[in-house]
Amino acid sequence: MADKDYQIIREEGPTRGRYVIHLAPGAEAEMTYRKQGDGPMIIDHTGVPPTYEGRGIALQLVKAAIADAREQDFKITPVCPYVVVQFRRHPEWADLLG
Repeated sequence: MADKDYQIIREEGPTRGRYVIHLAPGAEAEMTYRKQGDGPMIIDHTGVPPTYEGRGIALQLVKAAIADAREQDFKITPVCPYVVVQFRRHPEWADLLG
């Protein structure tokens, strides 16, 4: 479980982007994705520094993408193994698979 709520920033370019949490100077957690036009958000990587693992930080990044998908009406294709597992654990997200 997360020991706190972190500020999540979404950085987006024309075809790639990421959700990032700045944890400490020089330490950040991120979830990267690619996207083309109106196609799905393809989440391809999630990373948390080892000293911050086990705090629910990666799940907070995934939940930020889920919230954005619901609000902005887009689908998600999980490729990152962590995100694939989270979609299995959260059947209520099945409608967002694309």
